[in-house]
Amino acid sequence: MPTPPPSAGEQARQEPAPPPPSFLDARVVLATSFLAGEGIEIGPLHQPLALPPQARARYVDRMSVEDLRREYPELAEWDLTRVDVIDDGEALATVADGSQDFIVANHFLEHCEDPIGTVKTHLGKLKPGGVLFYAVPDKRYTFDFRREVTPLDHMVADHEQGPQQSRRQHYEEWGRLVETKPGETEAEQIARADHLEGQQYSIHMHVWTQAEFLQLIVACRERFGEAFEVEAAAQHGIEFVVVLRKAGPPPPPLATEFSPPRPSLPRRAVAKGRREIRTLLGRHRTAG
Repeated sequence: MPTPPPSAGEQARQEPAPPPPSFLDARVVLATSFLAGEGIEIGPLHQPLALPPQARARYVDRMSVEDLRREYPELAEWDLTRVDVIDDGEALATVADGSQDFIVANHFLEHCEDPIGTVKTHLGKLKPGGVLFYAVPDKRYTFDFRREVTPLDHMVADHEQGPQQSRRQHYEEWGRLVETKPGETEAEQIARADHLEGQQYSIHMHVWTQAEFLQLIVACRERFGEAFEVEAAAQHGIEFVVVLRKAGPPPPPLATEFSPPRPSLPRRAVAKGRREIRTLLGRHRTAG
């Protein structure tokens, strides 16, 4: 389904909206609360997740550190995370099914051509009771602010019919609304889209706000036969974080010597998050 063009008001905006105030560091709090054992992190580049003492990760990327430096020259001054496994983070072909206690993929799902299929693949790599930890940018507060939210039926079509059907649309939208330059002609924007698509350059294929992303997660849960539970969801600055736990017996309690102090979520934040998830579940079931 084609994505409708942004309104004239949205196109006229020159900067993304400022993010809302943060009342907790969602990455730190949720990582400390839910991550343990042996897992992987996909595509951390220069910002790997700070893991709690009870968790250890191998790092996965689609190319070596040397190739990543050539791909992202803007990160020349940053230390890039070592790459332990070279693999496609959407497929994880080299990672055995049922082998991981957790998978971290921050600012990754928006790059995926088939986010529904990617979530399904990641679930398959987890042990029963394992955890998916996703942080996703809210398009309102990033360079994607001019783009429309990707509709759920668009992502369903990408999953069922193949992402090639909408790939060109994504690159053209990127050239027109993200990398656009003042006074640029339509022909110049199309030429840029041609160039980026020819390079298979990693752009944001899909964009969301928190509410629409949670609707995608709820749709995945129903599609996969309630194969996971939503453990937590929280906004933090320009991003939102969700924690999903695969169905199955939970992991054993952490050994005392590995248990760090666990910061607690404010009660109001917990109650608000639970209400939002219940509301989304109710709306989705009613719509179905």
